[in-house]
Amino acid sequence: MELQGKHIVLGITGSIAAYKACFLIRLLIKEGAEVQVVITPAGKEFITPVTLSALTHRPVISDFFSQRDGTWHSHVDLGLWADLMVIAPATASTIGKMANGIADNMLVTTYLSMKAPVLIAPAMDLDMFAHPATQKNLKTLRGYGNLIIEPACGELASKLTGKGRMEEPEKILQVICGLLANDQTLKDKNVLITAGPTYEKIDPVRFIGNYSSGKMGYALAEECARRGARVWLVSGPTQLIPVHPAIECIRIESAQEMYDVATKVFPDSDVAILCAAVADFTPQIRADEKIKREKGGLTLELMPTQDIAAALGQRKKNHQILVGFALETNHEEINARHKLEKKNQDFVVLNSLNDEGAGFVHDTNKITIISRKGEKQAYPLKPKTEVAKDIIDKVCDILD
Repeated sequence: MELQGKHIVLGITGSIAAYKACFLIRLLIKEGAEVQVVITPAGKEFITPVTLSALTHRPVISDFFSQRDGTWHSHVDLGLWADLMVIAPATASTIGKMANGIADNMLVTTYLSMKAPVLIAPAMDLDMFAHPATQKNLKTLRGYGNLIIEPACGELASKLTGKGRMEEPEKILQVICGLLANDQTLKDKNVLITAGPTYEKIDPVRFIGNYSSGKMGYALAEECARRGARVWLVSGPTQLIPVHPAIECIRIESAQEMYDVATKVFPDSDVAILCAAVADFTPQIRADEKIKREKGGLTLELMPTQDIAAALGQRKKNHQILVGFALETNHEEINARHKLEKKNQDFVVLNSLNDEGAGFVHDTNKITIISRKGEKQAYPLKPKTEVAKDIIDKVCDILD
C-alpha cells in the first residue's frame, strides 16, 4: 500500500463530476490513506455527506459550525494534519475563490491554511475552462505552487465535446502516489523527453508521417515526474494528454519545430531522452494549395531534416545524460551501436519491429538497453509503463 499512513484532505465542489470522488476515495483508502472530506454547500447538491462518510469512516466537514453548542471545525488543524490536499472536482467558482483568497466556505478556508502540497483537478464545461478568467486563475494558482491536473477531453454534461472533464480517479491516484512516494531519485532534476511522430507537410491537407502513438515517450515522462523530476515533454501530434502536473507539454508538428524546442531546452536539462519518431526527410517544396489529382504521377523531392540526436550529442556536457532510441527492422544491434557512438549517447534503447507486441501503437514494448561501456541487457515484453521504469532505473544508475 503506497499511501499507508498518509493523511489526505479531499475537497469536493459543486460539479456533476462529484460522483467520481467516491471512486477516488475508495482507491485512496485501498492504498492505505486516511481521507477527510471537506465539501462545499453546492457539492452536497450532487453527492450526500452520508455516502462520503460511509466511504471514509469519518464525518464530512462542510460548515464552520456543526452544532449550536460552541463546537466548530478548525481549518488550521486540517492544514497541519494533511500530507496532501486534493480538490477534485474543482469548479470554476472555487478555482476563482482560491486564486483570489475569497474564504467564504470551509473548503477555501482550509485551502488557505494548508501547509501541505495542493493538487487541483478542474471540472467544468469546455467554454468555462477555456475562458481567459479561468485560465488566469489557474495560472495564479500555479504561481502559488499548486499542482494542476489538466482536465481530459470528452463528452461533457452539456452534451458538448471538448476539454473540461475531470481526469479519471485512477490517473489522479497515480499522481498522488507519485507526489507522496518515497522514490524521489530525480528530485531537482530537469528532464527533456521527445515523443510521438512528426508531420512533414506536402500541402495544406497532406503530410509525410509515421505510426508512432507517443505512448512510450509519455510513459517515460510520467515515470520521471513520479520520481520528482521537472519534465519538458516535446510532443509531436498525438491524442495523449500528460497527467502529472510536473510535466510541461510543448506540442509541435514538424521535425524542424522539434529541433528548435529541443536544442533550446537541452542546455538546462540534466537528462534528455529522445523517444520521438522524427521524420528523416521533409518535402523540399511545400505547396500552398491542395495538389490536385492529375494524369500521371507525382514526384516529391525530399531533403534531410535536422538531426536532433546528433545536435544534442555535440552540445552534451559531462554532467548531462543523453538517451537515444533505435527502432530497427534489420541488423538491429549493429545499427543501434552505430547510433550510440555516432551521436554521443550514454545508452540506446533498441526495439525491433520484428518482435510481436513491440514498437508503434502497442501498449507493450520489448527492449534491449546497450550502453557506451559495452553493457547489454535485454528485457521481456512488458507494458510500456513498466518499460519506462526499466529505462529510468538505468538513468538513475548513471546519475548515482
